[in-house]
Formats: sequence, C-alpha cells, structure tokens
Amino acid sequence: MEIMLLPAALLSMLLATQAPAPQPTLPEILARVAEEAEVLAQNAPKALTQETLEQRTMVLPPRALLRVGKAATVTPKPKLLVREIVSEYSVGSLKESDSPDLVEFRQVVSVDGRRVQSAEHARHALSLGIQSPNDRVRKRMLEDFAKHGLVDVATDYGLILLAFTKRGLANMQVTPAGETRVGAEDALIFSWRQTSAAGGELDFFGNQSVRRPLQGMLYVRKSDGLPLRVQAWAEHPDAKRTIRDEAAVEYALSTHGFVMPASVVHRHLVDGELKTENLYRYEPFKLFSA
Repeated sequence: MEIMLLPAALLSMLLATQAPAPQPTLPEILARVAEEAEVLAQNAPKALTQETLEQRTMVLPPRALLRVGKAATVTPKPKLLVREIVSEYSVGSLKESDSPDLVEFRQVVSVDGRRVQSAEHARHALSLGIQSPNDRVRKRMLEDFAKHGLVDVATDYGLILLAFTKRGLANMQVTPAGETRVGAEDALIFSWRQTSAAGGELDFFGNQSVRRPLQGMLYVRKSDGLPLRVQAWAEHPDAKRTIRDEAAVEYALSTHGFVMPASVVHRHLVDGELKTENLYRYEPFKLFSA
C-alpha cells in the first residue's frame, strides 16, 4: 500500500475549500431582508396572479322559529363551514394617499366552483381599482367578499415582508430567537416587534380604519439571509373579549429572481378559540410591462 503525502500548503487549501461559509451577522441578514423587501416593492405592482382562498369557519345553525321540550334547552353546536373563493390578485398603491405603502387588490372570479365573472373582466376591474384614489374601492372589495358569505377576511398579509424595508426596520426591534428548518432549508429565527403603528395592520370598523402595530417571527435561510417565512400577530382591544389575529406567510423565489408570497394562513381567535381560518394560495406570479 502506498501513502501519498500532500504538501502542507496544498492540504490547507483543500481544507479551506471544504470549510463552510461563515454565517452572516445580524446586520448582514437584516440588510439582505431589506433588499428583498425593496425588490418586492418595486416589482409587486407589475405582477398579477390568481389567488385561491379556502375559508373554514365555525357558524351556529339558523335558529328555529319554535323549539319545545328538551330542544328548547339545548344550545345549538357550531358547524364547520368551508368556502372556496378564486380571485384575480394584484398589488398597487392608493393614488391620493400620503403613504407610499402598497395594498392588495382582488376581484372574485368564482365562488365554490360557480363562476361569478370572467378572468378578463376581473382583471379590468382590478386595473380600475388600482387607479382608485382612496380606500373606498378596497372596502367595496372586502364587502364583496362578505357578500359571498365570507367572514373575518384578512388582507395585505401577503405583503408583510414590506414591513422589513430600511424604513420599516427603523421602527422595529429585532432579536435572535434560535434555529429551525423551513422545508429543506436550515433557517435562523428572529423575533420582531413594531414600535410604531405606521406600518402595522389596517383594520376596518364601520366607516373608520385604524392601524395597529404587529409583532411576530422572521425566518431566513441560514446561509445567506433569504427570507423564507414571516409570522405576525396582533390583539385588538375589546372590553368583553380577547380578539387575536395571527398569520404565517410563506415566501419563495419566483422565476423572476425575487421572493413572492406562496401562501398565507390567517387565523382569527376569540378568547383563545379558533373561529375562522383563511388559507390563501397563489399561482406563480406573472409580470406585465404596464
């Protein structure tokens, strides 16, 4: 048996090529996340896709006009109602708003497999909505969802990564929170909390809207800081109940070379009990020039 000895310099070079790349620092990771958020902000208004919403909610059966005997003393049990809404989906900004923030626009195409309008008509309505100067059109779109029997509809969670631009990070506290795996990727976890409501969740109450600061967890690829998942939650003040909304947004690299939302899971809880779950899934995004 022959043993070949390598020169020390060559051996060091071989070992160096096999050594893992150094893990990025927190400032480097946040810089990468901010960069991806900025690229998303630049390209999302040029993107269009189809969104499928599956909503699962617990509803009480309609009350009978007259119940007698034992039936009159039994509290009806809530039943699970499942709905599926397919919409054309795009992103834009409100023309007369002081805020440059992007918001979601959607037009319903089908409800539980029943066609409401053609995709072409929905895209035309989307283009008109994106040119609208204020929130009225967006409110009408949410009301359109409610018209189809949906409740506790969440909006703009797919864009939660935009909270991590340089401007957004200036109003945010971010701290390391461990490691895990997201799919096949090794990931780092960071806890985050907004210190201002400016870029927070937008709630509609009747004719009023209010923003609330969010907090949550950020998951990035361990090797280079690519954002993979953002979790967010907020609680709403209510004298009688504890109302909480939480969401988990999965991001994936698109064929266009930047991350886009792949899915959103939103949950609406009252006093710790799950009332509604919304699962949004997105087809691959298409870019258009105008």
